[in-house]
Amino acid sequence: MSKTIYLDAPNVGKLEKQYLNKAIDTGYVSTIGPFVPEFEEKFANYLGIKKAVSTQSGTAAIHMALYELGIGPGDEVIVPALTFIATVNPVLYVGAKPVFADVDINTWNISPDEIEKKVTKRTKAIIPVHLYGNPCEMDVIMKIAKKHHLFVIEDATESLGATYKEKYTGTFGDLGCFSFNGNKIITTGGGGMIVGNKTRRLDHIKFLVNQARDDSTNYYHSEVGFNYRMTNIEAALGLAQLSRLPDLLMKKKTLFKIYQEKFRGIEHLHFQKTHVNSQSSYWLICIMFEDKRVNVAKLQEGLKKESIPSRRVFMPLTEFAPYRNYRQSDLKNSYYIFYNSLCLPSSTINSLTSISKVCKVIKGIIK
Repeated sequence: MSKTIYLDAPNVGKLEKQYLNKAIDTGYVSTIGPFVPEFEEKFANYLGIKKAVSTQSGTAAIHMALYELGIGPGDEVIVPALTFIATVNPVLYVGAKPVFADVDINTWNISPDEIEKKVTKRTKAIIPVHLYGNPCEMDVIMKIAKKHHLFVIEDATESLGATYKEKYTGTFGDLGCFSFNGNKIITTGGGGMIVGNKTRRLDHIKFLVNQARDDSTNYYHSEVGFNYRMTNIEAALGLAQLSRLPDLLMKKKTLFKIYQEKFRGIEHLHFQKTHVNSQSSYWLICIMFEDKRVNVAKLQEGLKKESIPSRRVFMPLTEFAPYRNYRQSDLKNSYYIFYNSLCLPSSTINSLTSISKVCKVIKGIIK
């Protein structure tokens, strides 16, 4: 077994090769082939939802969700300030205005109280993000959305397999979006998925991602479409990965338990807190230190010297040039988490011994 420690490397092997070889042997390697509809159907069945439509990325999925719901110029979309930039870029793609809400200091997810403060007459949608696999407080968010007649687009790109009150993330809102980038829990190399229970809406998205091409005619396009299709070879990889998902999720949980046990008793070190009856997917396992107790940048440098990879928590989006002018209020929790937190090795190809080593090194540095 390799002694290399991995942050978020994919877990692929013999089964994935078998599926890929099937795609290659049939000649279906592009956007036509049997594995795409099979992957979509099995993904929907796993989530217990009516329909899933594959896309070229999680970003494309969020873009198509906003587009399909008619969100555009003059509309506002509430998003958390602490997330990957791909959550908010599609808001600008459709010409809408992002409104940044602060996150909860314990869960690191968008705060329902902050959502309420941000709602205006122009608000059209909320994009809750299940950050690092940790489920948002979806029942409260859905009540807010119902009260103000808002759409909910779940950014579940990091939380496949996570549950909130025994229901999978991505299945609460009007539409749910997933990512299969190489660093996600399951991967198709790239790729994403949109899911929902209104089949006519999803059928239209399926039509749009295929350049709005009417398959019953010879290249007739009745609307402006998008080239957001998943390839058959990507779907082949996805099918292999999906069949292994329960084991991958169990490994993630095991890694978290090791971190939790090894760091027990360190008062100034905290993990993301999950809501009651929630189960994180632990896509990335992160720790936060009480302010000024530990210099996170120096900790990261120390880990690097020991060949242990780590990553800073996402920088608040209002720090980036395209979004600086959108900062409307104090985002103290988002900044606190960013300055005092670190993402640790979480790849399922890591051995349990490797994770124990990471813990030992961290304890030695912060001692």
